[in-house]
Amino acid sequence: MLYAIISEDVPDSLPARRQARPAHLKRLELLRDAGRLVLAGPHPALDAMDPGPAGFTGSLVVAEFESLEAARQWAELDPYCAAGVYARVTVKPFRQVLP
Repeated sequence: MLYAIISEDVPDSLPARRQARPAHLKRLELLRDAGRLVLAGPHPALDAMDPGPAGFTGSLVVAEFESLEAARQWAELDPYCAAGVYARVTVKPFRQVLP
């Protein structure tokens, strides 16, 4: 089943994001390479592709996991969590309708 992992950043998370980004992307690439990643990306703090020093307010990952618990466990191990980027993470079942 698909799950949405919705993460919200702490204020001024950009320096920690930059430091943890390579490890964060590596985990996402493993999901992608396994054919389990639907989409992933950050929420810019401004209405712009590159928010510059304003940074980001959170992230969204939609991916396939065996269960809600497996999705939660994967989310808890995100390098952004360990780096203190996220204030909170919500994991919910997701049903893709389109495309």
